[in-house]
Amino acid sequence: MTGIVKIFDTSLRDGEQSPGYSMDTGEKLRMAHQLARLNVDIIEAGFPIASPGDFEAVQRIANEVSGPIICGLARANQGDIDTCWKAIRGAKKARIHTFIATSDIHLKYKLRKSREQVLEEAVQAVQHAKQYTDDVEFSAEDATRSEPEYLAQVFQAVIDAGAQTINVPDTVGYTIPSEFGKLIAFLRERVGNIHLATISVHCHNDLGLAVANSLTAIEHGARQVECTINGIGERAGNASLEEIVMTLKVRQEQLGLGTNIISEQIYPTSKLLTHITGISVQPNKAIVGANAFAHESGIHQDGLLKEEKTYSIMTPVEIGLTEHKYILGKHSGRHAFRARLKGMGFDLSEEEVDQAFKRFKELADKKKSIFEEDLEAIVTGLIRGIPEKFSLESVEVVCGTKKKPKAVVVARSEGKKIKAAEFGAGPVDAVFKALQRISKFKGNLEKYIVTAVTGGTDAQGEVMVELHENGRTVRGVGSHTDILVASAQAYVAALNRLAFVPKKISAQL
Repeated sequence: MTGIVKIFDTSLRDGEQSPGYSMDTGEKLRMAHQLARLNVDIIEAGFPIASPGDFEAVQRIANEVSGPIICGLARANQGDIDTCWKAIRGAKKARIHTFIATSDIHLKYKLRKSREQVLEEAVQAVQHAKQYTDDVEFSAEDATRSEPEYLAQVFQAVIDAGAQTINVPDTVGYTIPSEFGKLIAFLRERVGNIHLATISVHCHNDLGLAVANSLTAIEHGARQVECTINGIGERAGNASLEEIVMTLKVRQEQLGLGTNIISEQIYPTSKLLTHITGISVQPNKAIVGANAFAHESGIHQDGLLKEEKTYSIMTPVEIGLTEHKYILGKHSGRHAFRARLKGMGFDLSEEEVDQAFKRFKELADKKKSIFEEDLEAIVTGLIRGIPEKFSLESVEVVCGTKKKPKAVVVARSEGKKIKAAEFGAGPVDAVFKALQRISKFKGNLEKYIVTAVTGGTDAQGEVMVELHENGRTVRGVGSHTDILVASAQAYVAALNRLAFVPKKISAQL
């Protein structure tokens, strides 16, 4: 490795500005702590002048999160900069990030100012920020649509004024890699004092080129990238942190650069963001999507089982996952099918595997997804023959606007009646906690899906619960006009599947 690219995470500022991603102070603080564990170099905590809530969030992050530089955004005026400093001054390492637009279209229609006025305000803003901290970053908003000579003039002036980082934003996602690379190269040649500052880039994804543009800029000398977890941000989003980091890691020999990111924290950070916002990434999202390390093709599965490098350029462990997912479907091969059965505890002869695989292929042509319970049914011939270790007797829930939800659940296990009472964040949570206590289940609830079977307020609801424990994932389904009862039924059904551990058998096929 010959150099480090600094990772400037703006999930809590630019990312949070996008519709649906707004976070309260507690959520932003929790996310900031996780970004520190990820070991990003800079956290842009927010835009303090935007609202009292944003000011409070930035201030708490500055005071409570250690490790990364804590940065606040400010327009190029004294009021913004003063407010920004008040919010971030408690940080061990604080940065003021000030900006003003430099493109003629922004000057004419938004700012209604001349180039000379904008240049003067940019310099004054940097000088004012320098009174508070040496770590000042200046951004030329809409840089990629700015006249290059004027852009170079502005950067020359703000570096002279003390800016240690100059940011070249592709604010509206307009540029393409070849063009952006030429712009960075031009600035390195034309700005005489560019060596005194770090070149940063902030690319938007309106044309789907944010990561490509960022990497091209890195190849031409940029050493800071402004990006977000899961690529969230205004409109089509920002450059995706995980894609940039893993590209630099996987292609380190070619690019000769790396980051300070602890890559094993990438997936936990992505999951935390989706948990906080309630917005998941698309399944085919690079690095962190549900299908990024999932394989259904028989050829791919066979190759991976023989040698991981055949169809994988990185390991799941590198981003914080445990293993590849071998999805069984109509494209799957015999090798993966047998490996899955063996993992479930079924040790079959070659002849038995052949017969089971034939039935599996017939089922896979009819079903979109094949679950472990389908495989159990194929191998054992038991459609509903999973032994019941637990059976549900009753569910009682008390909840309301002024009551903390409480569930009292009675179940039987091996002939004994067990009763448990638990409080929860909601009635379903209380029911599940009570069942956890009864069953001593230590795994995770992976999915909880409620579907109305019929219409109307008296509709029967169907609940699907997915539980994961000790490397096994199982599903349970329950249905009832009372959705809490249906939830309990589904949870118990899943618990029974987890409790069923097949021994070595000769399948009666």
